[in-house]
Amino acid sequence: MDLAAELAQWGPANSGARPSLSEAQAYCRRLATTHYENFSVVSWLFPKHLHQHLCNVYAYCRWADDLADETESPAQSLCLLDWWETQLDEREPRHPVFVALQETIRAKQIPLQPFRNLLVAFRRDQQQSRYATWEELRGYCQNSAEPVGRIVLHLGASGTAENEALSDSICTGLQLINFCQDVRRDYEKGRIYLPREERERWGWHDERFYEFAGAKPPQPPPDDFRQLLKAQVDRAEELIRAGEPLARKVHRDLRVPVRVFIGGGLAIARAIRQQQYDVWSRRPIVGRWRKVMLLARAWWSGIGSRGSGVRNWSS
Repeated sequence: MDLAAELAQWGPANSGARPSLSEAQAYCRRLATTHYENFSVVSWLFPKHLHQHLCNVYAYCRWADDLADETESPAQSLCLLDWWETQLDEREPRHPVFVALQETIRAKQIPLQPFRNLLVAFRRDQQQSRYATWEELRGYCQNSAEPVGRIVLHLGASGTAENEALSDSICTGLQLINFCQDVRRDYEKGRIYLPREERERWGWHDERFYEFAGAKPPQPPPDDFRQLLKAQVDRAEELIRAGEPLARKVHRDLRVPVRVFIGGGLAIARAIRQQQYDVWSRRPIVGRWRKVMLLARAWWSGIGSRGSGVRNWSS
């Protein structure tokens, strides 16, 4: 997304005509399908009647992400993120994302708090790049990962307190396994998402990250780093598995997606282990055939459980 051009048209100074609902929905569809190569695959997991709602939610997150990462300075990002949050409260917003999102929020009775919480995490990324303890990092995940799961639960008429707790565990686990997968990428962006007290227990203070990342030629990580990362991967997998009962409790519209997300997270954990926790030389990924198998397994498991669980909700 060309953020500068989009801001010129739809930013805080916009005084143009309010787009119609159909125009706003088309805008969100274009944003979702042209700016995220996996969106068509992800959306296919969900029934068709949820696709537009998913596009609207994605467009909200895409804009927020770009306002956080694609501006000239953290100060500008913070200002724009504040403006973005005010749009949640506009009765007649002019921005197409909020025209479309209002309909999703109304139709699916989604509370505004998860949308606000996501912005808390985006703001935090402007101000903090290290986390001292696991508890502090968990607090970050509560705003950066868990709100997305809660929004999806509401899209699938499954937003009970029990389901939210299970979803929170899965979403935090998925974010942690992504942090493990992307240690090098994150460090190159100036961020370390491994708790400092646990890093330093293994001798991995900030200066050692700097020395290791700059080594020429690149070196495989030593055993102490592998032990550090193993503990993080084990924690992530434990959280993902703790949320596995969610797949049996949600409405059938969400059973296949939940199983695929769980299976994908566990597959990344296996890929990291297969590389013996070397996430510096090569980013661990799940191959295309493995993704197909995960999808097939989730699909057939979902079919087998369609006769149970919550009642059949209308769209």
